[in-house]
Amino acid sequence: MSARKDEPQSIEDVLRQFKSNNKIEKGLDNVKLTALWAELMGPGVQAYTRSVKLVRDTLYVSISSSVLREELNYGKDNIIAMLNEGLKKDCITKLVLR
Repeated sequence: MSARKDEPQSIEDVLRQFKSNNKIEKGLDNVKLTALWAELMGPGVQAYTRSVKLVRDTLYVSISSSVLREELNYGKDNIIAMLNEGLKKDCITKLVLR
């Protein structure tokens, strides 16, 4: 029996299957989120950002400025919505600013 399937698949489907079979999607999401955070929040916030990490459905962001951290706390829901929209999926339900 041949290892190939009879029906052709799109590259998108093949990549999606590869990501799920090799369990690398969370790692890719972490990389995307780091870049997306910098893009959406701008250079002013990025200058004070030490780390961005997704653990399960919670995004942990380490901010070195306590004043900026408090300001960002007021807009958590908007930040979550923007990041989920940028990822094109709802993988963040909670944002923890440290």
